[in-house]
Amino acid sequence: MDRTNAGLADAEQNSFQPGTLGARVAERLLDKIRQDDLQPGTRLPSEQSMAGHFGVSRTVIRDAIALLKAEGLLETRKGSGAFLRRSASSTPIPTDPQTEQSIQSLLNLIEVREGIEAETAALAAVRRTPGQLADIEHALRRIEEAMAAGLDGVEEDAKLHQCIAVATGNPTWVRFVEMFAEPIRSAVKVTRANEARREDLTRQVQEEHERIVSAIAARDPEAARAAARSHMEHAARRVREADREFWRGQGGELARRLVNEGKK
Repeated sequence: MDRTNAGLADAEQNSFQPGTLGARVAERLLDKIRQDDLQPGTRLPSEQSMAGHFGVSRTVIRDAIALLKAEGLLETRKGSGAFLRRSASSTPIPTDPQTEQSIQSLLNLIEVREGIEAETAALAAVRRTPGQLADIEHALRRIEEAMAAGLDGVEEDAKLHQCIAVATGNPTWVRFVEMFAEPIRSAVKVTRANEARREDLTRQVQEEHERIVSAIAARDPEAARAAARSHMEHAARRVREADREFWRGQGGELARRLVNEGKK
């Protein structure tokens, strides 16, 4: 690695914001790994060499390595140094601690949604009436219309899942969905903001919704459960793969709101 500018050294004294200096060096290190197309098993330069390259202390390098190790990208071997554990092509770049907490809160909520939506979809497939199916299909069309109009479709998405809960025939499921309605709306705002940046992601989300509704229409509870779980698994993956620009901008702001709302 060639030595880059020493601006990071000044930042160590002045405290880079937002984010820690370790996080920023981790970004630079990850960028370099990608640029050099390093393969799994590659040994990184020594801490001293990287400290000289980035113009920071070895302590900062250790912090950066720890962040990338936590992401599963690096592994350290006693007496041998740090090694690339897997390809860096889809590894998200670490952000500041507050944003990291916000992203984790979002993933926690998606995990909860996975359980709720899988079971309500399965029950709706068994118990829905023709009228309830019509309501579900109408809610799906409203999402399509909202997205086509350039809107985020958050309210329409909430309505779809409310209709599915109603179709379970169990008012407790309806109340349970309503209990999580506000944090789920906030979470959907984050995921939709990310998905809206790419047409293929927007299309993917709509196809996932269509599979859930098709399974409910077919009265296939296992397919409905699997489709709902897959939808949430893909949602979590899209969050993990969102790039640093998103989390530093609109995505980070929306995710932090989610955390703040959870503290109220």
